[in-house]
Amino acid sequence: MSEPAVDDTVHAPIRRVVIAGGGTAGWMVAAALSKTLGKVLDITLVESDEIGTVGVGEATIPTLVTFHRILEINEQEFMAATQATFKLGISFENWRDLGRHYIHSFGITGKDHWTAGFQHFWLKGRERGLAGDYGDYCLELKAALENRFAHLPRGGMNYAFHMDAGLYAKFLRRFSEGYGVRRIEGRIAEVVADRESQRIQALRLDSGDTIDGDLFIDCTGFRGLLIDKTLGAQWEDWSQWLHCDSAIALQTSSVGDAVPYTRSIARDAGWQWRIPLQHRVGNGIVYGSRFIDDEHARQTLLGNVQGELLTEPRVIRFRPGQRRRTWTGNCVAIGLASGFLEPIESTSIHLIQRGVLRLLQLFPSAGISQADVDEYNRQTTWEIEHIRDFIILHYHVTDRQDTPFWRTCREMDVPSSLRHRIELFRDSGRVFRIPDELFAENSWIQVMLGQGIVPRTRHPVTELMGDAELSKFLGDIRAHVDRTVRQLPSHQAYVGTYCPAAATP
Repeated sequence: MSEPAVDDTVHAPIRRVVIAGGGTAGWMVAAALSKTLGKVLDITLVESDEIGTVGVGEATIPTLVTFHRILEINEQEFMAATQATFKLGISFENWRDLGRHYIHSFGITGKDHWTAGFQHFWLKGRERGLAGDYGDYCLELKAALENRFAHLPRGGMNYAFHMDAGLYAKFLRRFSEGYGVRRIEGRIAEVVADRESQRIQALRLDSGDTIDGDLFIDCTGFRGLLIDKTLGAQWEDWSQWLHCDSAIALQTSSVGDAVPYTRSIARDAGWQWRIPLQHRVGNGIVYGSRFIDDEHARQTLLGNVQGELLTEPRVIRFRPGQRRRTWTGNCVAIGLASGFLEPIESTSIHLIQRGVLRLLQLFPSAGISQADVDEYNRQTTWEIEHIRDFIILHYHVTDRQDTPFWRTCREMDVPSSLRHRIELFRDSGRVFRIPDELFAENSWIQVMLGQGIVPRTRHPVTELMGDAELSKFLGDIRAHVDRTVRQLPSHQAYVGTYCPAAATP
């Protein structure tokens, strides 16, 4: 049941923006707003060094490259400052079944025909004994497997980053302050608001200082100090589909070369991540607390890490879902305050980025209007629901039945929107991307094939190619991929020359 709309039409111009909370979310918002509208806005960010951040969002997706280009951030400076490495995809290990692995890469696989996607020609090639693995036709995937990377002309390599989230927040703080953002250190003691009109007037700090504003951005994480505790925006719970509600994170020293991909290793009641940076490795386990307890999860994680422990394991609780209205009154929630999806596809930082860019596109300079608020909330809901479906796919389509957790995931009902995608691909091999959706056709295909869905039919256009023509079509693509990969340097060597960071952060 949706919340009733609030009359958000206010004719007072927006000049003072107050960001509550720092961390990755707060400083991404500050950076984007100040670079774009800093000359006409007074932007203040309030944070307390005493309040820690979740800080495990260290793997990203290629949209962050675009975000940095918009902000004119120098990539080499950013990577050196955040101890970053490159990322070409995610290795999913034991997800389909124990001992079965695949990579969801950022690249494009093969070449499509206007009538049918490449997967149809590949499937026909497999049927005739003419095709290799699906990943053999994807440059980024093959480069990841061989631990190679380089920038290629004309954007020929799709990539993202592994980075230190804490250092990223510091980097963006310096950037934002250069564009006039004022940072105030302090704890928020009270949010001064008119609950009836859904208006926040000011933040009152422990020091007694009062920070007035016209528009408030809630980046206070899971607490949702403004959007939830003050304005009471309801939460839509998705735990009926996403059964993990806890995580344990820690950092270890590096024991080998950094690979250009994130590792996602399925465990008895969830999954483990490994994210290689220049100076260390980020590790963690995501799990369902009703299937295993914290100590079991902790021992599972500690038994499957490499290198010296640099931090103590810390437990993080979460509830998968979203705010029904991420923009309420004169408050916009961005980051964990607006919703949470576990980081299986590294979408946390992307959703922060989308939240602030959407705000810029709908920025209420002349005053907040109900139409803008409704459109913002509509787009936000639509986007996160599509990402939600993609994440559920990884759990639901599996051959694993070895633990109660995986049996529950296999047997659960899923959203009708996801059920349609699965049935369409299983029946016909077809995937249709919805306009502006984050994950393109190739992402859905890689994961559905990787999780074990084999389409029952092929597009009839594939029948028009004889063995010789189909073999040459597939072989030329594979040869080009192999030839390009052989010319790439090792990922470790490229990072060492392109963006070397100090030995210690």
